[in-house]
Amino acid sequence: MRKKHLAVSLILTACGFSQPYTLGPDSERRPGVPQGSLTKHSWTSKIFPGTVRDYWVYVPAQYEASRPAAVMIFQDGASFVREDGAWRAPIVLDNLIHNKQMPVTIAIFINPGVLPPPTENQQARYNRSFEYDSVSDRYARFLLEEILPEVGKRYNLSSDPNDRGLAGSSSGAICAFTAAWFRPDQFRRVLSFIGSYVNLRGGHQYASWIRKAEPKPLRVFLQDGSNDLNIYAGHWFLGNQDLYEALKYAGYETSFVVGSEGHNSKHGAAILPDALRWLWKDHPKPIAKPSTQADRHFVRSILAAGSEWELVSQGHKFTEGPAADRQGRVFFTDIPNHRIYRIGLDGSVTVFKEDSGGANGLMFGPDGRLYACQNARKRIVAYTPDGAESVLAEGVNSNDLVVTHKGEIYFTDPPGKRVWFLDQKGNKRVVHEGIEFPNGIMLSPDQSLLTVADSRGKWVRSFQIQPDGSLAHEQPFYRLETGDDSSASGADGMTMDSEGFLYVATRLGVQICDQPGRVVAILDKPHSGPLSNVTFGGADRQTLFVTAGDRVYKRRLTRQGVSSWTIIKPPQPRL
Repeated sequence: MRKKHLAVSLILTACGFSQPYTLGPDSERRPGVPQGSLTKHSWTSKIFPGTVRDYWVYVPAQYEASRPAAVMIFQDGASFVREDGAWRAPIVLDNLIHNKQMPVTIAIFINPGVLPPPTENQQARYNRSFEYDSVSDRYARFLLEEILPEVGKRYNLSSDPNDRGLAGSSSGAICAFTAAWFRPDQFRRVLSFIGSYVNLRGGHQYASWIRKAEPKPLRVFLQDGSNDLNIYAGHWFLGNQDLYEALKYAGYETSFVVGSEGHNSKHGAAILPDALRWLWKDHPKPIAKPSTQADRHFVRSILAAGSEWELVSQGHKFTEGPAADRQGRVFFTDIPNHRIYRIGLDGSVTVFKEDSGGANGLMFGPDGRLYACQNARKRIVAYTPDGAESVLAEGVNSNDLVVTHKGEIYFTDPPGKRVWFLDQKGNKRVVHEGIEFPNGIMLSPDQSLLTVADSRGKWVRSFQIQPDGSLAHEQPFYRLETGDDSSASGADGMTMDSEGFLYVATRLGVQICDQPGRVVAILDKPHSGPLSNVTFGGADRQTLFVTAGDRVYKRRLTRQGVSSWTIIKPPQPRL
């Protein structure tokens, strides 16, 4: 009956008629339906320092401590939790759980934080927009590190992301989406009512990111009204349409119910039972990542069929500098432990060099030697295949380097904000100054252009290499995506494929730029930690390796990497 009501509602809305939305029987107390318990608590946060907030925990009558319960988290908890309010979520949960249309679910209703004023005559700081509208993983960390562990002391909560849902209205809705977007390893179900996917704090970026980023295992329900807000931050109804079209484009399981209301709860509250049924349908069947074989999404043309990140090595302190030799074996550094490791074509990991002098960036040259930024000793060195070391330059700071087909070297000097050139005779000179934090460095496939990443900005700069090794015609060319919690991309190591696409290790993942300098795809990070560098390896150079904290991962692609000893003119780009 409710599904028929929804269909009629949509038809009336499409025809331009106003629809009076009313609460249905699932939002009313029913005889014979067991009633769950509700308890109120308070919390002082460390992630949002000094803020205090109320939260409520709903426990269904069917809960058994011996079985992990599913979890549903509602933002703006006070508005959802009241039985005489607009949403009446505890009543809805009682009815749906009783009818086995939802799993046994513990719900947590959380208010946004407030920083109390020092005295009664001073103002509090209200955290709602900062917590809810920010495009970062901060709120997800608040849930994972503070609220869920605290509630988990009293109840047996499932840790399976397939058993965890998030819900909210307005800014609470984008907050729910953001937590799942940044941590799909922890949350996979999202209910969004009149969501604020506009530029309050950067939320308008999501529609673009969804089209570029590797699809995540999420199920997303959207609701909005055609008379929603149209103010300085954007147009809410258009923002929700844009988000929905992006989710469809990328192959997500999504639903968008359109109404005729404005920025209120009338329509959302009326369909809350149906929305929850849709969100939890087929449970416990896991929510799958959209197929990499689906049409249109550009990232799917880069990923090999069935390709996922695979762990190669772990237990190091900090990995960096992956570089592949002629055979495709990948070498990487563990900077604090002063070691260089080698990954064989069979996947075996062995120590290539002890006492590496804090070696960071690595690159193989056309002569078969492994070149290294030995920063702890302020040197650039080269190793023969048997590990014998030669010093090429001394008295320099260095982070990452590239080697040309002639055996010339460019390397970055972050503290000095410089790029250096080292010729075949060992003469060194500065060829550029002024980048805030020059980090990763890479040559184009034909070695006519040099790219340098700035970790503290969103740009990767491009230079044309002159015959004498100098750099000319600088441009902030590649524009990277950044979250709104920082303007710094965290751009670090880079690599190129034979078509001239640039792969950059960043805070958001591996960002892939086309030849004209646009981000066209973003590969997820293999885990929640930072990425430091990336390279192609394997016998055919079609496996992407990334260094990530204490680990190294690999992933199969359809693209092929380039080497310092091969000159390739890439195809004409699509402009």
